[in-house]
This record gives sequence, C-alpha cells and structure tokens, in this order.
Amino acid sequence: MKKIINKIPLKLILMFIIMGIGLITFVKNDAFLYRQPIVRIDKAESLHKNQTTDTFQNEDVEYTQRLLGTILNGKYKDKKVIINNTYSNSQAMDKKYIKGQQAFVIIHKTPSLNVTIKDYKRDVPIVFVLFLAISLMVIFLKMSGVTALGSIVVNSLLFILALLINNHANGAGVVIIFSVLAVIFSFVTLLMVLGFTRQMWITLGSTLTCTFMSVLIGLIVFTITHERGIFYESMQYVTQSPRPLFLAGTLIGSLGAVMDESTDIISSLFTLKHEHPQISKKQIFKSGQNIGKSIMGPLINVLFFIFMGETLPMAILFLKNGNSWGYSFSMNMSLGMVQSLISAIGIVLAVPVSSFLTSIFIKEGGNK
Repeated sequence: MKKIINKIPLKLILMFIIMGIGLITFVKNDAFLYRQPIVRIDKAESLHKNQTTDTFQNEDVEYTQRLLGTILNGKYKDKKVIINNTYSNSQAMDKKYIKGQQAFVIIHKTPSLNVTIKDYKRDVPIVFVLFLAISLMVIFLKMSGVTALGSIVVNSLLFILALLINNHANGAGVVIIFSVLAVIFSFVTLLMVLGFTRQMWITLGSTLTCTFMSVLIGLIVFTITHERGIFYESMQYVTQSPRPLFLAGTLIGSLGAVMDESTDIISSLFTLKHEHPQISKKQIFKSGQNIGKSIMGPLINVLFFIFMGETLPMAILFLKNGNSWGYSFSMNMSLGMVQSLISAIGIVLAVPVSSFLTSIFIKEGGNK
C-alpha cells in the first residue's frame, strides 16, 4: 500500500489543484475581457406559471421569472437592472436562471435602460472540464500526456486553418481540402506520439489506406444505389453544397477510429516481435488478426453511439411533434447511420491491412 501511495505524484497534484483554483477564480471574474454585456443574477423570484398543451397533446409548464441583476462590464458597469424571463419545464428553447449565475444580455437604451437576457455565460464549466482533462493527462501520463496535448493543439490549429481556406474558397474543393487535412492530421499525430520510427510509417500507411478505401467504397455504393435514402437536406444551417461537406465529415470521423485501431494493432505486434524475436511473419499476421477481432466490435459500437447520440434529441423532438418513425429517422439519423457504416468498413479493413503491413515491414527483433 505504501508503495502505491509513494508512486502518486502528490506534489504535482497539489500544484494543479492550486492552479485550478486560481484559474477558475479568474474565469469567474473575467467579464472585463468580453465586449458583450454580462449580467450577474443577484436575485431570482418566480411570478406565476401557466400550463400549456400543444396540438400533439404535449404538455408543459411555462414559468415567468423576475431577475434582479448587476451589469459587470462595459459602459453601464455596476448598474442594477430588472429582467423578465420566461422558461418552461422542458427548457428546450429557454432557460431557468438562479442567483449567482452570469448571463449575456442585450442592452436597450430607450425608452429607458433595460436589458434582454440571451444565454448563460458558460466559460467557467468549460474551462474547469478542460483544465481537469489536461491535469489528469499530465499527472498520470506525464510526457505521453504532454505529447498528446501537443498533438491536439496542433491539429486544432490545422483544422481552423482548413476552415478558413474553405471559407475563402467559398466551399469549392472542400473534399480535397479535408483530404489533405486528413493526411496532415495523421502524420502530425503519429509523429508526435510515436516519433520518426518504422512503427509510425506503418501505422500511417495503414491509417490512410483504410480511411480512403472506406470512403471510396461508400462512394461506389452511392453510385450504384443513386444515393437513395440519403437525405442531405437534413443537414441544418448548411450554406454550401451539403454532399461534399458530408463526405468531408465522414472522412475525418472515420480517420480517428481507423487510426486508433491501427495504432493498437501495430503497437501490440511490435511488442510481440520484441519479446519473441523468433516469431514468423505468418504468426505476426495471425496475431494481428486476433487482436483486431477483439477490439473491432467495441470500437464500431462506440463510433455508432457517438454518431447516433448526437441526433437523438432532434429525433425525439420530431416524434413528439407527430412525425412518423420513418420520417424522424430519415431527417435526423440516416446520415449518422451512413457515416457509422462507412467508418465501420474502415475499422474492418484496418485489421488485415495493419497485420499485413506489419508482417512485411517489421524489423527483426521488433525494433521501432
């Protein structure tokens, strides 16, 4: 027990706790950094409630609040304001506010100073979760965690750059832009995590091969079926051609899953070769197949849950408003299902491709 306790980096944990308290305190009082007016809710009281029923017999209760708040920034800083807010039990399109919360508002100067509440100020919980994730990665993974964080930062900057290029090109060539981005994503991530090694190149080759093959197979199926059952119109708020955007999103989504599986299989095979230098190429290939079979199912299910979970709220809203199961699925879940299937193809392909490439190119002794 003492050995386990001694291995826990208590000083590092204490340092992150102190840093976290200081960071959260700063973020909670950072209204001066915002141009948009922010109000702190000092008092909230309920005035009355009203029972509502729509044409589909959906029942809800609507409440009216009176909020007393203080403006925290801008020209009218420290001014007291009274805000009327209406919210429902479902809180689908509105929100309940309580004492101590901060919210973005719109200030109206005429006929007298009054404000309209817009939305929560959410930077405190976002920063807290982000800092907690970073802290845990650094504390328990040390340099590996720092490297992973570095790759996330670099990839985020690359993604923003790709979006800027796409906007500058007015949506022309979005698939090409994000195809190039997928290659750069893979190279940068694997280089930072695995280093400039033979293992990195094998993993990169497997990742890119399986990702682009899965999308290509999807395109072939689209061509044969004339894209029947693919409802691009369900992509809301799209201001450019939705089909290329869907393909670009599918490419990036599939890339992550394929890279994860390829890395797991190839890393395991390199370790196996290092521990058993006499193992043959055929045995390496079979071992890769067995490893892939054990992780393929859970990975496909995780990807499916991610894609479908994003669409669940809107699907329920469609059903509650009298739409059929078929229409609700088509308008909300069909594209997520297609993306899951294309990504699943990439995951399945990664098993034999990773195993084959490793068995061919791995060095004697399993050196990386």
